[in-house]
Amino acid sequence: MGGIVAKLASKSAEFQNLFLGQFPEQQLKVGNSKKYYETLTDFDFISLKIQYPQFGVETLIRDYYLIDDPEILDRLEEDEKVDYGQVKTLKLIERTLQLSAHILNQDPNQLVGQLWGRLQSFPEPEIQKILADAVQSKSENPRFYPITATLTTPGGNLLRTLTGHKASVNVVAITSDGQTAVSASNDNTLKVWDLWTGGEIFSLTGHQASVNAVAITSDGQTAVSASDDNTLKLWDLQTGKKIFTLSGHKDSVNAVAIAPDGKTAVSVSNSVELWTLKLWDLETGKEISTLRGHKNLVNAVVITPDGQTAVSASSDNTLKLWNLQTGRDFSSLNSYLKLFKLWDLETKREISTLKGHKESVNAVAITPDGQKVVSASDDNTLKVWNLRTGREIFTLVITIQ
Repeated sequence: MGGIVAKLASKSAEFQNLFLGQFPEQQLKVGNSKKYYETLTDFDFISLKIQYPQFGVETLIRDYYLIDDPEILDRLEEDEKVDYGQVKTLKLIERTLQLSAHILNQDPNQLVGQLWGRLQSFPEPEIQKILADAVQSKSENPRFYPITATLTTPGGNLLRTLTGHKASVNVVAITSDGQTAVSASNDNTLKVWDLWTGGEIFSLTGHQASVNAVAITSDGQTAVSASDDNTLKLWDLQTGKKIFTLSGHKDSVNAVAIAPDGKTAVSVSNSVELWTLKLWDLETGKEISTLRGHKNLVNAVVITPDGQTAVSASSDNTLKLWNLQTGRDFSSLNSYLKLFKLWDLETKREISTLKGHKESVNAVAITPDGQKVVSASDDNTLKVWNLRTGREIFTLVITIQ
């Protein structure tokens, strides 16, 4: 050990920068996969790159991603490619660094403890050598490390931990491309996250109380948040800037859903004796209408994929269907007429009520084809409903052991 440290100690800052920043990629590009593998299983290289001011753990993790780059792999001759065992070792290190990134971003000196806490149960010779070299390194003082694998090991369900909120996180939404997430917290903020790196992109500030819900438009460009400050806010996810504040509710706003075209949203408030939903125009920031009909707290709302209907879930033990197309011809909804009284949205009344739960209905979801609704209740059941007829299809009973 110590070869890379000694080599770089006598070199200029420019050389050190180029070596730590480009050496692994250059080795793969010229077909030297052996050197690429040796470098990324060298504790000194790992430690130096994490602690180097211009790089850090995320830049190091990207070095391991190179082994999956089709353009690079296509250049390698068959006998130059990294074999399965080497790929497995590199992936173990990569996933360990991902699991530890939120710690190492704050304190790179935790590297030894993180490696030992996650990797010591893996018998691969290169892994064991990294751990042995880590103990002997002089990069940390004092050099504490766990004698058992006390931390989450790579290969499980957990990939990364995203840190930054200062209070409870209430909800999270993910863009349709799976690259970005938006979280809402009791610290009065939302945070926009890069799910590839685990890094925070923006902190969205402006609410004066806890943020209870967030929804993202289908194009991933904007988000709507709902807060205990009685407002909703529309955000530009490309800039992190507020577009509108939507005001009109008289109490906390607890849930919000956005229509597939991104032009309208439905929000839920629990103002005492009002228990309303509001329909909003997201292009103007103006309220379109108020939906009344529930007799207790409204806990959740979703919109069908065609954007025509909203379904709300309430502590009055019911779900209600609302037509969002004010002034639209209702002839396409004739199937409802057979079972329910149909109301025009202009009268602020519901299309129909789905009854069957015996206690508060807390959550609701719609299948991608828009044909079925699933509701969840305090009565320990989920119910599946036919959205076209309003009939219950079946009940899923949760058994408490």
